[in-house]
Amino acid sequence: MVRVVVMAVCAAGIAGMIVGSIADNNAVAMTFGLATAVAVLCLIVVNAVSVGPGDPDLVAGDVQARVQRLVERGADEAEVNGLVRSAVKLGRTER
Repeated sequence: MVRVVVMAVCAAGIAGMIVGSIADNNAVAMTFGLATAVAVLCLIVVNAVSVGPGDPDLVAGDVQARVQRLVERGADEAEVNGLVRSAVKLGRTER
C-alpha cells in the first residue's frame, strides 16, 4: 500500500515539477520536487524496517538442506536439530 501511495505522489510530483518549470515558477517546481523526495525517503525507510526473511517455505527448505549437509559431513543430527530449535527460540525472544 505504501508503494502505491509513493508512486502516486511521485507521478504527481513529476507532473508538478514539469508544470512549474513550464510556468517559470521555481517555487512550485521546488515544492513538488521536495514532496517527491520526501515520499521516496519514506519508501526507503519503510523498506528498511519491513524487510522480512522471505518466504517461510524457502527458508525452511534452506535450513533443512543445510542441516542435511552438516549431518553428511559427520555432525550429530540430534545435536544440529537442537541447535536449530535453540536458534528459533532466540529469534522469537529478540522481537
